[in-house]
Amino acid sequence: MKRAIFPGTFDPFTIGHYDIVKRGLNLFDEIIIGVGVNQAKKTFFTVEKRVEIIRMAFKNEPRIKVQEYNTLTVDFAKEVDAQFILRGLRSVSDFEYERTIADANKHLEGIDTVILNTDPAYSFISSTVVRDLLAYGKDISAFLPPDTSL
Repeated sequence: MKRAIFPGTFDPFTIGHYDIVKRGLNLFDEIIIGVGVNQAKKTFFTVEKRVEIIRMAFKNEPRIKVQEYNTLTVDFAKEVDAQFILRGLRSVSDFEYERTIADANKHLEGIDTVILNTDPAYSFISSTVVRDLLAYGKDISAFLPPDTSL
């Protein structure tokens, strides 16, 4: 079985994240979406709310699991017996960061990272932008996965 994790803070989980996971199902038998808990990072939503939103988005997809974690991503991957880490790239500037982390994960634990380019229709969407829109009371429904709400 080919299992991947898709790690992130997902504050909130956007349509861009959703698209990467859906496309990842063409490559993997199972994807575990790891909702990272980072004490140093201030989040808009609680980890419980973030997990709930993602589970709602994939309620009809049995090959998707959602789990919170508070360890190094590579350790989480080993814990859940994932052979791959799935990541999405929005821009060239994301590439250097992702490559450095991917190289470290490969060196530390032998886990490969599979990177999918974000669909151009979603490349401008980031959790930061969505949080800013939320803070100013804007409608963000177009930036969220289908059948989800905050």
